[in-house]
Amino acid sequence: MSDFTQRFLFDDTDVRGELVSLGESYAHVLAKHPYPEPVAQLLGEMLAAASLLVGTLKFDGLLVLQARSSGAVPLLMVECSSNREVRGIARYDADQVTPGAGLRDLMPEGVLTLTVDPEQGQRYQGIVALEGATLAECLSAYFDNSQQLPTRFWLNADGRNARGMLLQALPADRLKDAEAREANWQHLTTLGDTLTAEELLGLDNETLLHRLYHEETVRLFDPQSIQFRCSCSRERSANALVSLGKDDAETLLEETGGTVVIDCQFCNQRYSFDAADVAQLFAGGGSTVPSETRH
Repeated sequence: MSDFTQRFLFDDTDVRGELVSLGESYAHVLAKHPYPEPVAQLLGEMLAAASLLVGTLKFDGLLVLQARSSGAVPLLMVECSSNREVRGIARYDADQVTPGAGLRDLMPEGVLTLTVDPEQGQRYQGIVALEGATLAECLSAYFDNSQQLPTRFWLNADGRNARGMLLQALPADRLKDAEAREANWQHLTTLGDTLTAEELLGLDNETLLHRLYHEETVRLFDPQSIQFRCSCSRERSANALVSLGKDDAETLLEETGGTVVIDCQFCNQRYSFDAADVAQLFAGGGSTVPSETRH
């Protein structure tokens, strides 16, 4: 597998970890738009982050990371389902993107929203300012400030591969003493901070963990695959038309010359609806007999 997450556990402590590697799915996302290199790298880091976060949650549904700013990248958005299907998009002003630009350059005054939308149960949303130098720092700060389990991120992407590592403290079990738990957490995260971008992007998981934690007892679990998949559909596009109401939908038909085309911004697929399709929708016939759908 070129795209997968892989969990690991420190057997003698109350700390777990997760590694992610994205190649094909990252390439699918980048193929949809001509992203400048700094934007492609930041989008790759967010894809890796969302994939790591899904592994920390036990739910059926969708996790969404969305960042907004007043800068060259006003919007960055990634979705990852509990089935480990990812998609992502960035909005950017190419004239404002400079070579080598980082998070602070691209997204000043930025805010990151993390949304967990389960199929059943209550929707959860958390917000953090993008005040760190990197996305990994901002996500780590979010967990520090949200009174959740201490969690640290390391993220890198180079336009070809997106990789990430996460460490998360678990509820007290093996280490009951608070000072011992804190000392162990600091020890493991300090070693994690020695990880370079070249190592994260270039080493396989076993080698990487041995290099960082060869003095610890680390158990590496089986990998779980990730893939790019867009959740758009003709039915969803039809529902968007229906939500406008019959009068507005017919007005839109007139304004567009008799055919309404709805583009998916994530995958560039196009869904076309002519007058007969719209009439069928509002007669309760659904969208089961489509007009030609173009890619």
